[in-house]
Amino acid sequence: MKFFIKILFLFIFLSNYTSEGQEMNYKADNTEFTPKNFYDSLSIAALSIVNNNIIYTPTWVDIDYPMGDVPELTGVCTDVIIRAYRKMGIDLQQEIHEDILSNTDRYPNIKNPDHNIDHRRVPNISKFFIEYGDVLEITNNPNDYKAGDIIYWKLGGKTDHIGIVTHIKDHNKTPLMIHNICCGQNLEKCLFDYPIYKHFRFKKYPNNKN
Repeated sequence: MKFFIKILFLFIFLSNYTSEGQEMNYKADNTEFTPKNFYDSLSIAALSIVNNNIIYTPTWVDIDYPMGDVPELTGVCTDVIIRAYRKMGIDLQQEIHEDILSNTDRYPNIKNPDHNIDHRRVPNISKFFIEYGDVLEITNNPNDYKAGDIIYWKLGGKTDHIGIVTHIKDHNKTPLMIHNICCGQNLEKCLFDYPIYKHFRFKKYPNNKN
């Protein structure tokens, strides 16, 4: 019995040590990193909204316009993208809504434009990024994914999911992602965990690379 208690104590100790070590590394990386362009800054903006307490809430919500947001402790995967860009002064809610009104043929599945929800759907964000951003190559090489890139996955080949690449990397030099798949706006190693469907890079102004 004493042996079992010792093993249990050791396991708890090592778990806490690993968790604290990862947190320290994250803070150190974030502190020492100096952004060189818009996309590096977007990575830092995304890191600032990491919150494990966000409750995954996909229901329709009546929100303000422009610069509207769902309640602070709720959200879905698209809200990670929206909130990170808002930190950069870019309102994807307004950008996408205005594009839908001006280019209805670009969004064939939208019959009645709704500024409360349209920008929170992955396919709509994807269509907007395809038109105004850069569509990048999909590879298995982690070096091809840079800070601030947007990844659109297809879970199980059909479920839409989206996240942001950060400048923080694991020991294999694979960048960590910020996404919300169920249980918070989390920083995780998951870039290659799901089939990548699209790979984007987007700034406010098309073709204005930095």
